[in-house]
Amino acid sequence: MVKMGRTAAVAALAAAALALTACGGSSGSESPSGRTLTVWHYESPNSAMGKAWAEAIKKFEATHPGVTVKFEEKGFEQIQKTASMVLNSDQAPDVMEYNKGNATAGLLSKQGLLTDLSEEVAKRGWDKLLSPSLQATARYDERGVMGSGRWFGVPNYAEFVMVYYNKDMFAKHQIEVPTTFDEFTAALDKFVKAGITPIATAGAEYPAQQIFYLLALNKADRSWVNAYQLYQGEVDFHGPEFTYAAQTFADWVKKGYISKDSAGMKAEDMGVAFMSGKHPIMISGSWWYGRFQSEIKDFEWGTFLWPGSQLAPGSSGNLWVVPERAKNKDLAYDFIDITMQKDIQNLLGNSGGLPVAADPDAITDPKSKELVENFMTLSSRDGLAFYPDWPAPGYYDVLVAGVQELINGTKTPQQVLDEIARPYQDNLAEIGE
Repeated sequence: MVKMGRTAAVAALAAAALALTACGGSSGSESPSGRTLTVWHYESPNSAMGKAWAEAIKKFEATHPGVTVKFEEKGFEQIQKTASMVLNSDQAPDVMEYNKGNATAGLLSKQGLLTDLSEEVAKRGWDKLLSPSLQATARYDERGVMGSGRWFGVPNYAEFVMVYYNKDMFAKHQIEVPTTFDEFTAALDKFVKAGITPIATAGAEYPAQQIFYLLALNKADRSWVNAYQLYQGEVDFHGPEFTYAAQTFADWVKKGYISKDSAGMKAEDMGVAFMSGKHPIMISGSWWYGRFQSEIKDFEWGTFLWPGSQLAPGSSGNLWVVPERAKNKDLAYDFIDITMQKDIQNLLGNSGGLPVAADPDAITDPKSKELVENFMTLSSRDGLAFYPDWPAPGYYDVLVAGVQELINGTKTPQQVLDEIARPYQDNLAEIGE
């Protein structure tokens, strides 16, 4: 959730999310019995991906008699912080969900910890199911830079960051859905005047840094995104984009749009606060969509695209990767294959996810159609800007710390920009850019 290099036609991603056909059945009959496939992922059971992957596990077991699936749910932070150590041991799973981008999957590929899937991708036709912009997050060169090179993962859903809102609270305070950034901040002001902290967020994990990035995108264009994410140009951390983001974010805290308490909150705290009706707005990714469909019962909710820019964080979803030290790689390939099949993709789509290989006519849920339509609007305008922590290894923690300092007011915006510039520039020097 928080990501990738790609200048390819992002508009193709919308078509991929709806119209690509799925591949054929897995080679389950060839799998010998008495084996165990170990699967790790960090999707909650009632999320769209959680539901789809649970069904994929059932299908795998049905098509692989005698093979046991050992599923272990891991936390996003847990995998983020321990992947290199675990994958370099005999405790590595056979297949796992992992975050895409230079700082994550790219780093592991460079370290030799992930299996090169290029041959298997061609053999099973997964490349035919994924548009160029979706493929970009799965392919890394020898430097660990995304967008070209060998395949080290397979994405099977898409994602983007949007604004979730409580329709009942908006109606109570006579606030219309904003279509411009000025209207958005006016809505925030109105909630503050009513004694309500409008935005639920989490400074201890990815959500707050995504707001920071969205604010930078207010002043950015595609060339700036490509410079920052793909190293296609120099990035000035004291230029208009990041300066505006840091200063505006700090101002939002002072104005009461964001609570100071959010510095210590995690993504789950944010989601629960929004679902409880405490805040009228939550700015986060499509990975929450299915869960909200399942769990929000006490109020009506909806979503709209960030009104400040034509750009927003987004990309293919996270990757299925196969560790180099996996014991059952053939079974891992079969499992990935199942997650790409049409019935699993249709389930993902009707559960609030963004599938890459679904039958478009099979997506019948009204809210799911709304999600897909918003995504198509964003992707058709080349609006997917990836995620702020992708460019450099360890950058996720750098941004968490920087945004927490903005929330707490312990450092000035200029000091925070100095802090986040340093590791980015160090990484560029290390890879020889």
